[in-house]
Amino acid sequence: MYCEADLHTHTIASGHAYSTVKELAEAAQAKGLKMIAITDHGLAMPGGPHEYYFHNLISLPRKIGEVEILRGVEANIIDEEGHLDIPENLLEKLDIVLAGFHVATGFDGRSQEEYTRAALAVLANPHVHVLVHPGNPDFPLDLEAIAQAAAANRKALEFNNNSFFYSRPGSLPRCQLLAQLAKKYKAPVVLSSDAHVFTAVGNFMRAWQVVRGAGINEDQILNLTVTRVKEFLGWHRRRPRAGQGA
Repeated sequence: MYCEADLHTHTIASGHAYSTVKELAEAAQAKGLKMIAITDHGLAMPGGPHEYYFHNLISLPRKIGEVEILRGVEANIIDEEGHLDIPENLLEKLDIVLAGFHVATGFDGRSQEEYTRAALAVLANPHVHVLVHPGNPDFPLDLEAIAQAAAANRKALEFNNNSFFYSRPGSLPRCQLLAQLAKKYKAPVVLSSDAHVFTAVGNFMRAWQVVRGAGINEDQILNLTVTRVKEFLGWHRRRPRAGQGA
């Protein structure tokens, strides 16, 4: 089965990527995708964009050609309490918020317990939709606790195609285990290219193999259809937050 949306892509604004929004959208259309999310790195990433960049995402068109554009971020988790490097008032304005751990963003060299506490806090954050590359062995997590929390909070766990090539060595066995746990607890999953150049948009091949190898049902795969993505994001927008009542 073919995924209609790629929810994790980077432009030249990330500082270490090589394509523009237009180039990513054109590549997506050529591959038959119907939606991409522009999710450049958060403020703590060396060489990344200024806060103004994210405020100005409102200027992006909603469609380029036949491809719908989501305005988003790949935020960095910066402490044990699960704080992100993007102000909350800005997170509220974005269509989609990915969050994850990255080297050199201020939260390196901690224990599995510390990283797990941070990730659990992020999964409880009403602004966050997807926990990215949680199988990265550089930031070890209690994967069973993470899968349970993702299911309970209706947050998606990402299976990142880049993790199986050069970005995060050693991720495959942990991602295979996470896929089994995601199936067990029925947590939503996302297959992502994590494209840093237009040629990578829509490349989910290895991520797809891991997810399907664990027997995950297609109805758990969030980005299988654009309709499913919109329903998921709409549910989170409508979900009551703390202090707002049921």
